[in-house]
Amino acid sequence: MNGWTEPFYYFIVGAALLLTVTGLWFSVIMPCIDPWSRRFFIIYFSILLLCSVTSLIDMIVYRYPNMETAMEVLAFSESLSLSLPIPMLTMYLVHCRGKSVWGSRFFRLVLALWSVFFILLGSTPFTKYVYYVTPDRQFQRGPWFPLLILPLIVILFLNLAAAVRLRRTLSRKYYFGFLIAMLPLTVTLSVHAFTDAIELVDISTVLSAISMLGLILSDQTEEQLRQQREIARQQQEIAQQRASVMVLQMRPHFIYNTLVSIYSLCNRDPQKARQVTMDFTNYLRKNFNAVASDSTIPFSAELEHIRAYLAVEQAQYEDMLVVDYDTPFTHFRLPPLTLQPLVENAVKHGMDPYAGPLRISIRTRCTDSGSEIVVADNGRGFDSADHSESGIALKNIQQRLKTMCSGELTILPREGGGTVVKMTIPGQNRSDLPTSPDP
Repeated sequence: MNGWTEPFYYFIVGAALLLTVTGLWFSVIMPCIDPWSRRFFIIYFSILLLCSVTSLIDMIVYRYPNMETAMEVLAFSESLSLSLPIPMLTMYLVHCRGKSVWGSRFFRLVLALWSVFFILLGSTPFTKYVYYVTPDRQFQRGPWFPLLILPLIVILFLNLAAAVRLRRTLSRKYYFGFLIAMLPLTVTLSVHAFTDAIELVDISTVLSAISMLGLILSDQTEEQLRQQREIARQQQEIAQQRASVMVLQMRPHFIYNTLVSIYSLCNRDPQKARQVTMDFTNYLRKNFNAVASDSTIPFSAELEHIRAYLAVEQAQYEDMLVVDYDTPFTHFRLPPLTLQPLVENAVKHGMDPYAGPLRISIRTRCTDSGSEIVVADNGRGFDSADHSESGIALKNIQQRLKTMCSGELTILPREGGGTVVKMTIPGQNRSDLPTSPDP
C-alpha cells in the first residue's frame, strides 16, 4: 500500500469496524427481536468485529519490517473469520423455514463445502499454491487461490437459490433481507477470486449484515405491533362481553318485580321498603361498576354484589328462598360479574313455588392448586348447553375466567336434584395478592 491507497484502506476498515459495533449494539439492546435471532446476530456481528479488528491489525503490522510470520497468521485469521458468516446465513435461512438446523441436509451440504475451504486455507502455511507472504510483506496469490474462494461462492449461490425458491413462504422483508445480505457479498467475493479486493469483501459483508438486521428488526417490530393490536382487540371483546353479561343480568322482569315489591312494602312495611331500595341500589351500583372494571376484583366485592342481589330476591320470595353462606376463604380475585350471574341463574331456574323452598349454598375453600367456589341449589336445575340468554351468559363467564385468570367453570347435576356449579381459579391462595380498589 502506498500513496492514496493506504488512507483509503484505513477508511474502509474503520467504516467496517464502526458499522460492526453498531450492528452488535443494536442486536443487544433492541427489545423487539426474538431470542434466537438475537443470539444469531450477536454471534454474527462478533465474528465480523473480529474480522474487522484483524484487518486493522494487519494494516498496522504491514508498516513494520520483519513481520512476515505475523502477517501470515493475520491473513489466515482474517480469511477464516470472513468465511464464517457465509454458512451462518444458511443457518438463518433454514431456521426461517421452521426446520432443525443440524438436521437439514442443505445445511450439511453447505458445511461440507465450507470444510473444503477450511482444508485449503489450512494448507497455506505448508504450500505456496494458495497464497503466501513474501519477505518484504507482500501478499501473493498462488495458482489455487480461486479454488480457495470457489466453495464460498458456491455456498452463496446455493443460499440465493434457496431464498428465491422460498420467497412465497418467507415474509417480503425477510426475503429482501437475504438478497441484500448475499448479493453484494457474492459479487465482491467473485471479484476477489481474481484480484485483491479483501477490503471490499469486508465492507460488503458488514453492510449486508446491517441491512439484513434492519429489515428483520422492522419485520419483527411489525409482528410485535400486530400482536399488541390483537391483544387490544381481545381486551375490547372482553369489555364488550362484560357489558353483554350486565345486560343479560338486568332482566326487565326482575327490575319490574323489584319495583313492585318496593311499592307494595311502602305502606305495609316502610322500614323494609327502605332496606330493599338500598339493597337494589347497591345491586345496580355493583353491576355498573363491574362493567367499568378492566381487571379482576377481590372476591369480597363479588360477594357483596351477591348479598345485595339475594336480599332483593328474598324480599320478594321471603321464606321460599333460603341462602347458606360458607365463605371463610376470601383472599383471591376473580373477573367481575362471574359468580353473581351463577347465583341469579340458580334462582331463575331453581325456583318452583310447588316444590318447597329453594335452598342455595355458596361455599369457598382454598386448595393446593388455588381457589374453589361452589354454588349448589336443590331446584329444578338448568341446561348448561342452553342457547338462550342464560346459556350465552355462561359462555361469557367461561371465556372471561379462562382469559383473565386461567380459571375453569363446571356445571353438574346435584345428587338428589338441583345443580352444582364449581369455579376453580389456579394459583390464588394467599392474602398478599395484588389488589385494586373495589368496584
